[in-house]
Amino acid sequence: MPKINRYQDISQIDREAKKDYIDRHSPFVHCEDTAKKGEKFKVKVKVGNEYSHPDDFDHYIAYVQLWNGETLLGQATFTPGTLGNQKDHVEVDFYIVPTSNKLKLTAMAYCTKHGLWESEVKEVTISE
Repeated sequence: MPKINRYQDISQIDREAKKDYIDRHSPFVHCEDTAKKGEKFKVKVKVGNEYSHPDDFDHYIAYVQLWNGETLLGQATFTPGTLGNQKDHVEVDFYIVPTSNKLKLTAMAYCTKHGLWESEVKEVTISE
């Protein structure tokens, strides 16, 4: 099992000192706080909030996953050069159809050089 890096596990002092490193690897889940059961719902996962990530042949974001608790909802896989060999933010739009009363969404991003990174949980309330 690979080590999973989490933004919230890093001390405030280290977070400031390594802000660019941490930010460029951390996935962030962007979506509405509520959704309707049985209707398509858009969830954007963006890797890096302020700082962009390299897109080199040996250092790039290889995949982004979206999870609901322990259930994998989707995965986008990338090859080197997908972002034109330029520093940029990897962004993926997932479209899901909620069937339960609540979603606990988490994103995972894998950097070929710095390992697996996990987002904070984004809770979404589902209405009928």
